Amino acid sequence: MSARLLVAGVGNIFLADDAFGPEVIRALDERPLPSGATVRDFGIRGLDLAYTLLDGYDTAVLVDAAVRGHAPGTLSLVEPELPGAPAAGPPPEAHGMDPAKVLALAAHLGDEPLPRVLVLACEPERVPRGDEDITPGMSATVRAAVPKAVAALHTLVPALLADPTATPALRRPDESAAPSPAGVRPAGAGGAEDRQRTGTPVPPPPTARSSADV
Repeated sequence: MSARLLVAGVGNIFLADDAFGPEVIRALDERPLPSGATVRDFGIRGLDLAYTLLDGYDTAVLVDAAVRGHAPGTLSLVEPELPGAPAAGPPPEAHGMDPAKVLALAAHLGDEPLPRVLVLACEPERVPRGDEDITPGMSATVRAAVPKAVAALHTLVPALLADPTATPALRRPDESAAPSPAGVRPAGAGGAEDRQRTGTPVPPPPTARSSADV
């Protein structure tokens, strides 16, 4: 049986650079991925994504904007640690689209193991304040990263369909600067892509190390 792979765009199209994931999914309409990959825009429908993750996929690639301390527009490939057996009690919050909460909810809802999850993350430039409900318009930097993410997916997806355990490298011209504290743009950093593995899909601490892809 061939591998099943989900590519899921997540994010709020009304909150500036948080629209990155949905915009990448839209761009894939013009350059479709190989057969065997299911491509969907989940927006902020966390419960919908949680149930879909339980639908027998081998691998899921979430496309999202995430503050990781790189230069805006930087792409990172992150493999979060999947949650363990859920504790007794009410299910995790089902509203919104926090990837960590979605994974915890999926683990709570299903009896089967979750698929392997990778996050193709883009460092945002325009991050809305907590009191902003609508901040229309992506930054030019993050919009320019959309076709780069599409190209990256055309490298990642065939490799993952052939081997769901593979961790393909992102193509990039040079190594990104080491991550700085979350939300701080590294001095002199460029918009290169990088691949990192971390325990959770959240910004790494200042001491985290970046691995080079060639």
